[in-house]
Amino acid sequence: MNTCNLFDLGFKGSIYTWLNGRAEEDCIFKRLDRCFANIELQQLWPGLEVTHLSKIGSDHSPLLITYNLDTAQIKKSFRFLTFWTKHESFKTVVKENWQADFHASPFVLFNHKIKKLNKALTTWSRETYGDIFQKILSLEEVVRVHEAQFELHPTLQNRARLQKYRQSCLDI
Repeated sequence: MNTCNLFDLGFKGSIYTWLNGRAEEDCIFKRLDRCFANIELQQLWPGLEVTHLSKIGSDHSPLLITYNLDTAQIKKSFRFLTFWTKHESFKTVVKENWQADFHASPFVLFNHKIKKLNKALTTWSRETYGDIFQKILSLEEVVRVHEAQFELHPTLQNRARLQKYRQSCLDI
C-alpha cells in the first residue's frame, strides 16, 4: 500500500466485514475487506463512498461502492496532533520543511512555509501512524459493541474486555 501510495477509502456501516460464525469467547469480528485508492482516483471521483452491507448468506459483508455526482470535493482542514511531537522523526520533518527556496515578503514566506509544512506533516503522519482519525472511529465503534455486549452479559470477562478497549481509545 505504501509503495503504491494507496489509502483506505473509509466506509459507512458496520466496522467489521467478516465474522467467524462462533459464539461467546470464540466469536471473532474483523475488518478484512477494504477498498483502496490513490490520490488521483480520489481527485477524479471525489464522491466515492464505500458501504459495508449486511452479511447475508456469507461470513463476509458485500462492499457497495457508490459515486455521488453532487459531492463537491471537501478540503480537509489541517489538524496538529500533539502526540506527533513525541515521535523521534518529528523535529527532522519540521526542520526539513520549514525552509523556503526563494525570497519574498515575510507574509508570503510564512504562508509558503506553513503550506509546505502542513503537506509534509500530513504525509508523514499517514505514513507513520496510518489514518489516525479512521482508527479512532473504529476503536469507538469497538467500544460501543463491547458496551452493548457487557450490558447483555455483565460478566467479568466482558467488563475486562470493555475496559481494555476503552483504555486503547485513551492511549491514542
